Amino acid sequence: LARLASLHQERQRLVRVRAPERGPSCTMVKHNNIIPNQHFHKKWQRRVKVPFGQAAQKKARRMKRVAKAAAMAPRPTQLLRPAVHCPTQRYSAKVRLGRGFTLEELKAAGISPKMARTIGISVDKRRVNKSEESLNANVERLQAYKEKLVLFPRRTAQPKKGDATAEEVAAATEQYVGDILPLEAKDTEVEYAEVTDEMKSFGARSTLRVARNDHKLIGKRISIAKKAEQS
Repeated sequence: LARLASLHQERQRLVRVRAPERGPSCTMVKHNNIIPNQHFHKKWQRRVKVPFGQAAQKKARRMKRVAKAAAMAPRPTQLLRPAVHCPTQRYSAKVRLGRGFTLEELKAAGISPKMARTIGISVDKRRVNKSEESLNANVERLQAYKEKLVLFPRRTAQPKKGDATAEEVAAATEQYVGDILPLEAKDTEVEYAEVTDEMKSFGARSTLRVARNDHKLIGKRISIAKKAEQS
């Protein structure tokens, strides 16, 4: 019996030693997750883009700009752009160059939209003027551009009205590069004034409320006045 007991203990020891250890791969996953099934044979090296040609592309773009400017010389490299205000109340005080002049601005300056596109003026038929100040400012830009414009005749033997003379054509040999009529920075000095009693008594909120109400009810008041006159 002692011999059998020792053999049984030896067998149990061998079984415990030879039993495989249960690692992470043998444990069951928790929760309702996807079964791990990674694929590492997609050859990602073929899909990697490295910007080694960035300097060469920069040089190529510059050479294209130079070639384009030489092909269109002595015309300017850019179009005349309007002065517009940035959108939203936060940036509306900032003035920058816009996309193109409106049809109303071109009409006030005496230029047709079809003609404007042929003499280096950008046109934007979607933009709408909402103030007289911006309209007048862009009309002045167009008039200043017309004064400085040297319009080459298509046929030198048969010049049309508004075309430049032979002397002006011979003198216009230098090509203008950069923004045409760039915007000038305005002075940002703050003006101080004394606060009067009239300023203190003025109610901005009530004034705006009354003006908004008058604009809303102007139609009804006109109809009421017409009915009163007819009766």
